[in-house]
Amino acid sequence: MTAQDDRTIEFYTREAIAYTMRGQKASERRLLRFLDSLPAGGAVLELGCGAGQDSEFMMTRGFAVRPTDGTPEIARAAERRLGVPVSTLLFHEIAELRSYDGIWANACLVHVPRAELPGILGRIHAALKPGGVFHASFKAGDAEGRDGFDRYYNYPSEAWLREVYGTLGWDPAIEAGIGGGYDNKPTEWLYVTAIRAG
Repeated sequence: MTAQDDRTIEFYTREAIAYTMRGQKASERRLLRFLDSLPAGGAVLELGCGAGQDSEFMMTRGFAVRPTDGTPEIARAAERRLGVPVSTLLFHEIAELRSYDGIWANACLVHVPRAELPGILGRIHAALKPGGVFHASFKAGDAEGRDGFDRYYNYPSEAWLREVYGTLGWDPAIEAGIGGGYDNKPTEWLYVTAIRAG
């Protein structure tokens, strides 16, 4: 299995129009906290940008954002909204070194197979500048599995995430909260913030 699950990508390809036309709002409170920790106008990589609402929020505040998504159809929808190029980028293709002040990965690394997550986090770590800030969110659980749409989820526990992040020398801040998703079901989320050491 690669860092992208084919059945999950197929879902997003099939549902691209409905998924990006839902009118999702930017995650303003978490975004503001994230942006406050970055230098003004800093370089940000967004992974899994979806419809582009979070990239749009960051751009309007003067940040140099590179929005990306793993599904070409969704990347094109975000590009229409944002008016800037949106790259189709799979997580295992992240190859930059010390390039970003921040990396925003909201509700997208949830689909990385557990065995592949340490390697993906290593690529993200390498792409951050020293002192760079990394935000990610995960649907909480105890074992990997699939949802009602046949999407793969890694469903980590806080302890498991701490162990995986710890292999890279990160001591992440993790906050639990209740949110939703495409299935409109209440979901326990884990919000993770990690800073690359110098």
